Amino acid sequence: MTAGELAEHFPVSKPTMSAHFSVLREADLVEPVKHANTITYHLKLSVLEDALMAFAETLGIGRSPARRESSTAAMSGLGRPGDRND
Repeated sequence: MTAGELAEHFPVSKPTMSAHFSVLREADLVEPVKHANTITYHLKLSVLEDALMAFAETLGIGRSPARRESSTAAMSGLGRPGDRND
């Protein structure tokens, strides 16, 4: 969609939308493609999927209980005696 098409769906100003597009570009979540005077934004699904999977793993979704426990311990920096944190 173009910036104008996307802006129609949100009650925000054009400068605010522009700032959001800038953040999305910096995060490599969208790819802007310029056609003459129009920019069309394409969502990079693979990057979004990676971000969602990392978020899901943080919440322990889709992992076995043992892996969730070790992941939680590693994230807390505490671990269990004898655990390796590499």
